[in-house]
Amino acid sequence: MTDALTRIRAAFADAGVTGRLHALDIDTGAQLDEGADQPVCTASVHKLCLLVALHREAAAGRLDLTERVDCPPDARTKGPTGLAVMLDSARLSLRDLAYLMIAVSDNAAADLLLGRVGLDTVNAATDRLGLTRTRAVHTFGEMLATLKEDAGPGGAGALTDPHVIARLRALDPARTNRSTPREMTRLLAAVWRDEAGTAEHCAAMRRLLALQVWPHRLASGFPFDDVHVAGKTGTLPTVRNEVGVVEYPDGGRYAVAVFTRTANPAAALPAADAVIGTAARLAVDGLRARQATG
Repeated sequence: MTDALTRIRAAFADAGVTGRLHALDIDTGAQLDEGADQPVCTASVHKLCLLVALHREAAAGRLDLTERVDCPPDARTKGPTGLAVMLDSARLSLRDLAYLMIAVSDNAAADLLLGRVGLDTVNAATDRLGLTRTRAVHTFGEMLATLKEDAGPGGAGALTDPHVIARLRALDPARTNRSTPREMTRLLAAVWRDEAGTAEHCAAMRRLLALQVWPHRLASGFPFDDVHVAGKTGTLPTVRNEVGVVEYPDGGRYAVAVFTRTANPAAALPAADAVIGTAARLAVDGLRARQATG
């Protein structure tokens, strides 16, 4: 395990990021920790918490996942994907909004669901699972509004200025949606062990997480046809995250959470994206090697 941690730290350094990681063997409890209890801003990774809350509410009969919601274009949260960039009115079920929220990280879909579920319910769901350091503070629209406000008159262009980045509330775990890598792997393990809800609802959540379209972070570390990766990304200026579960054909199941920060404010940093997959692969290899040697 020490060798795996050494290689993970070297990979983070080579990619120019500060990395926090936790990897957990879902079935044996073996784990690997690199700053796993440090608070981190979750960004869109927090949509996983919303997904769990949504399904817990459905399981309790407090909402129906087939309930349809109007999605007027003039009231949608901004974002680069899904409903957030569509131009026409739409009417979608809660479960289809959840698909967009997870598969393409649609901010508009997420906030429509939050409007139905509520932040307090999201926090109650994580509290019930013992995730006391995981907290939803604001909607995704509100988080984006803090970016705009904190950037000041320079607008989006100011987000390349280190002094501006330093004051962004969205990057401060004390003032934004937050968790720790260890709590995120605990949440994933609860979904995969059917402990985050009923077996039917946990299976539905696993299905959505497996439909995420982004291959450039966690999945990039496991380019094998017989290894299955399901996860959720999160991105903000200087922040690249992903949490997910890696499943091997021999039955091994590993929850991995990787949260990174870089001093480089560029939107395109392929090495910073790829190191999430590299670090995850090193962590899972370390866990598997330990199991093989008894």
